[in-house]
Amino acid sequence: MERPPAGLFGTRDRPVSRLEGFSDGVFAISATLLVVTLEVPRDLPRLMDGLRGFVAFALSFTMLIHIWAVHNGFFRRYGLCDAWTVVLNAALLFVVLFYVYPLKFLAMALVQVFGGVAPGEARLFGSADDAATLLSVYGAGFVAVFLMVALLYRHALRRRAQLGLDAAETHAARFWMEHYLLYVGVGLLSLALAQAGVGLGIGLPGWIYAVLGPLCWWHGVRRHDPPAAAAGGGA
Repeated sequence: MERPPAGLFGTRDRPVSRLEGFSDGVFAISATLLVVTLEVPRDLPRLMDGLRGFVAFALSFTMLIHIWAVHNGFFRRYGLCDAWTVVLNAALLFVVLFYVYPLKFLAMALVQVFGGVAPGEARLFGSADDAATLLSVYGAGFVAVFLMVALLYRHALRRRAQLGLDAAETHAARFWMEHYLLYVGVGLLSLALAQAGVGLGIGLPGWIYAVLGPLCWWHGVRRHDPPAAAAGGGA
């Protein structure tokens, strides 16, 4: 197994800032919005319906936690709190709040696709146009979220002198910026496929996100060590 870039998981020992605390509150609100219902089922059919909702909640909650972990990783590494960081972070949180409902709707649609439509349950979409619209909205949110993350890492790179980043940390920041630009590229590809109506019958604009695994592995192998110049102290 290839060794990850130097500083990949490195963090700096610092207290949680007010900006991070506010961001965690927004993520907590977003997680609350994902909950299907807080009512206790009163019979077995309602319990089974609730379990279908639980699967959709688990899928969407997993994605939300992934975004939170990405956000937390950046602030644990750099702890920036300047004006540009506040602007980018606010844009990211705004998109996350917007992203919650398309994410929840897509998760519920996936449950219907693989589990069927329950008796008395409305079909969430019934045409290729509906699928294209849903995947386009989801793709736009996905692109916006990870573009903000990539821009945050770009900002950290530009502030590397003030942050006192060494060669390995600079390399890691560049690695993560490129990493999340791969997310943006795949999201744009999915959005383009959905808008063009390509492969909607088999859900191609959705399945295309699976290429992120091989792409991120390839990028990790390609960029697993800092270049010789950086290792010698260059930026």
